[in-house]
Amino acid sequence: MRKIKKNQVYRHFKGKFYFVEDIAYDSETMKQVVVYRQLYDDKQLFVRSLEMFLSPVDHDKYPHAQQKYRFEEYDFDNKKQA
Repeated sequence: MRKIKKNQVYRHFKGKFYFVEDIAYDSETMKQVVVYRQLYDDKQLFVRSLEMFLSPVDHDKYPHAQQKYRFEEYDFDNKKQA
């Protein structure tokens, strides 16, 4: 199973970059959520279920997506998916 790295940059399959700040728990369900910040515009903070963050891209809905997963770790030093 894939794991999320905190304090790491991830690339969304649509091309934008996000910084994972932490993993938290939904107080109602106790399911894990990823706390992440967009690295563009106003740097908004978001949460998304861990399951969805790690999910594969729906290639039926997005046939031209090049990534396998919705979010993939990105290495800016080497300018590629980690």
